[in-house]
Amino acid sequence: MITKSGGEYPYLMEAFGPIPAYLFSWTSLLVIKPSSFAIICLSFAEYASAPFYPGCDPPVVVIKCLAAAAIVIITTVNSLSVKLGSYVQNFFTAAKMIIVIIIIVSGIVLLAQGKTENFKNSFNDAKISAGSISLAFYNGLWAYDGWNQLNYITEELKNPYRNLPLSIIIGIPLVSVCYVLINISYFTIMTSTELLQSQAVAVTFGDRVLYPASWIVPLFVAFSTIGAANGTCFTAGRLVYVAGREGHMLKVLSYISVKRFTPAPAIIFYGAIAIIYIIPGDINTLINYFSFAVWIFYGLAVFALIVMRFTRKEFKRPIKIPIVIPIFVTIVSILLVLAPIISEPEWAYLYCVLFMLGGLIFYVLFIHFKFNWAQKISSKYIYYR
Repeated sequence: MITKSGGEYPYLMEAFGPIPAYLFSWTSLLVIKPSSFAIICLSFAEYASAPFYPGCDPPVVVIKCLAAAAIVIITTVNSLSVKLGSYVQNFFTAAKMIIVIIIIVSGIVLLAQGKTENFKNSFNDAKISAGSISLAFYNGLWAYDGWNQLNYITEELKNPYRNLPLSIIIGIPLVSVCYVLINISYFTIMTSTELLQSQAVAVTFGDRVLYPASWIVPLFVAFSTIGAANGTCFTAGRLVYVAGREGHMLKVLSYISVKRFTPAPAIIFYGAIAIIYIIPGDINTLINYFSFAVWIFYGLAVFALIVMRFTRKEFKRPIKIPIVIPIFVTIVSILLVLAPIISEPEWAYLYCVLFMLGGLIFYVLFIHFKFNWAQKISSKYIYYR
C-alpha cells in the first residue's frame, strides 16, 4: 500500500504524522540500528578470534578491535557500490547456508544415535515470570530480527508487489526451521549450563563433533555474521537517507553519490555511531536495550495497519490480510514492552524512553521552527566583517 523505502518510517508518517515518524528515525539512527550492527559485529569478532585462544576467552580488546574493523570494512563496501554490497551479501548468505546444513545434519545423526539425555527434564530449573519470559523473547526474537529488512529498500525492488511478499513467505519459515533445528543440534551436545558458559556456542559444537575439521565452524559462522552485518548496513543507510529526504535528519545525510548511487554519508554516519556502541557495551546489555526500543516501534507500525483501515479507506490495498493478525501482534508488542518494566524494572529502560522523548527537543528546534544554527552563525560573522 505504501511503496516508499525506509521500513516503518513511511508507515508511521502516513498513519500518525511526522512526530512519531521522526522519533522512529531519531531512535533508529542513534539506538536501534547502530546497536544491532554493533551486536552482530561483536558476535563476528568473538567467533573469528575464538580459534586463536583455545581453552580461554579472547581478550575484550581484541574482540572490540576486530568488531570495529568489521564495521569499517562493511561501511566502506556499501559506500562504494550497491552491486558490490549485494554481491557480498549473496556470497556470505551461501556460506551461511553451508554451515547451517553441516550443523543440522550433524545434530540429526547424533539424535538418530540416541543422544537425547540433554532433552530430559529440560525446564526443571527455569525461572517462570512475565519479565523473564519477555527477556527470553527479546533474545529469541532478536535472532529473527531482519524479517522487516526488505521494506527498507522497497523503492529499489523489482516488482515489489510480487517479490516482497514472496521473499517473506519463503524466507521467514525457512529461517525459523533452520534456527530451531540448529538449537536442537546444540542441545544434543551441550547442557543448558555448558551452552550459557560457552563464549562461542558453534565453536564448542564444532570442537566436540567435527574434530579435526572443527576449524570450518568458526570460519563459516564468521562469514554468516559478516553477511548479517552487511545486510543491516545496506538497509539501515536507506532509512537515514529517507528521513533526510523528508527533512527529519541533517540534509547531508540525504545525499546520494552521483557516480556510485549509494547513500554514502548516511552509511558512514551509521557506521561511526555503531563503533561508539562497541566501546562500552556487551552483547546481552545491547540486545535488551535494542529490543525494548525496537518493539515499541514494531508495535506502532503494526497498529498503523489497523488505524489506516479506518483513516485511509480510499487507499488501494494490493495485499490485504485479516485484521485479527495485526491486532494480535500489537497486543504481543505491548506485552513485550511492558512486562520487563513491571516485573524487573531497570534504569536502562527509563533512560531509553527519555532518550527517545529527548528527540522532541531537536524536532521542535530544527524541524518545527526550522532553526538553522549554521546559517545564523555565518550571517553574524558576515555582519561583523
